[in-house]
Amino acid sequence: MQTDDVLETVARQVRGAREARRWTIRELAERSGVSVRFLVQLESGNGNISVKRLADLADAFKIPAADLLRDDVEVERRAIALLGLRGAGKTTIGRQLARALHVRFVELDRRIEKAADMSLGELFSLYGEEYYRRLERETLAAVLAENRATVLATGGGIVTSAGTYAMLKQSAVTVWLRASPEDHWNRVVSQGDRRPMADHPQAMADLRVLLAAREPLYANADYTVETSGRTVKAIVDEVAAKAHVM
Repeated sequence: MQTDDVLETVARQVRGAREARRWTIRELAERSGVSVRFLVQLESGNGNISVKRLADLADAFKIPAADLLRDDVEVERRAIALLGLRGAGKTTIGRQLARALHVRFVELDRRIEKAADMSLGELFSLYGEEYYRRLERETLAAVLAENRATVLATGGGIVTSAGTYAMLKQSAVTVWLRASPEDHWNRVVSQGDRRPMADHPQAMADLRVLLAAREPLYANADYTVETSGRTVKAIVDEVAAKAHVM
């Protein structure tokens, strides 16, 4: 392996290990004794690291130093994240999947509401989507930093925030619960929510457009599981079989 290849591998592994732990570069510097300036160079692939510095970083991460030199080492992912538009079944499937795997279930939007001390409706009305997306990223980072086996139900638009989606894919096995527009619609309505059609005759057409626009993003998930016309148990069993990282 050429020197440049080694430095790129170390850069990728250090950056991945740091981000998986939700540490800033300054936090890693404090934990390892390696300067912030050098870490910035290192993560960009331009830091010619010594054996001692490599060992210091490995000690901070609590991993073998050799792992920072290996191109085939991936960050451990202890969460299963369910993706999809509202009505995909993320909460229903997520709760039963967590029960089957004997792990906790977290609904990210509920955590966001708790952090903001208000409902999502109030949050969007008062502060707008940009503020929600910032809270979404911060809340996700906090959940992942707990480093616990988790089934996570995400918000429908998390895939539209490139940085947040990348963070999620780095630390969780992602599963898209794919459903037809009709199923999304019917599931929301069956829950007693009539808002999709209230004063909005084009709601179904808008849903089709939104789903079509986001499908390529959802398709970047590690796995896709079809949910239309299937029982909850069958879906849970398939997700558990595919995302066998817990």
